[in-house]
Amino acid sequence: MEHIVTVQDAVTAFAPFMEPTNAELDAIEREMPVIRAEVDLLDAQIITIDRTPTELDERRIRRARRRVLAAHRDHLNGIAEQADGAA
Repeated sequence: MEHIVTVQDAVTAFAPFMEPTNAELDAIEREMPVIRAEVDLLDAQIITIDRTPTELDERRIRRARRRVLAAHRDHLNGIAEQADGAA
């Protein structure tokens, strides 16, 4: 029997360098409404995978798509406002 072991130093040697920076975390936080809207759309689509979508399902998906588009619009407008303010 051969033992499989890891070298702890090699596994965790770069851990501090692999953490996201504060700027990256802030960017993720600003994009969270888009991420949540996309997850909601995915949930609505998953519900209909194994069955024919009902009218209610179709409405749910349409609303979720509109929320994704609105979240993307708001996110991009926020980025544009930041660029205008920084310029």
